[in-house]
Amino acid sequence: MKKIEKEKAERYFREKNRNMIIYFIIWFIVSFGVVMFAEPLSKFSINGFPFHYFMGAQGAVITFIILLFVNAKLGDRIDKKYGIDEDKNEQISSGKVLDH
Repeated sequence: MKKIEKEKAERYFREKNRNMIIYFIIWFIVSFGVVMFAEPLSKFSINGFPFHYFMGAQGAVITFIILLFVNAKLGDRIDKKYGIDEDKNEQISSGKVLDH
């Protein structure tokens, strides 16, 4: 695997960690925040079910799946931004020479 400069690696991991913290905050709000405010949220309904019940039963799972796809897409963009592409890594691991 190709070595990258320390400063570039630190920026890369800082950006990846920042995104993970944002995902955890969204996950926490959807999973636990809705339950903590179930009483006021029960006034709203989706498909005939109270909002807090819908979010607990299906909304949290749907949000988690969406976060997985968002993480994959943004992660690929960050990898390309810092030159950590899968294509380049594949070429490096197979012994091919890369043109810079």
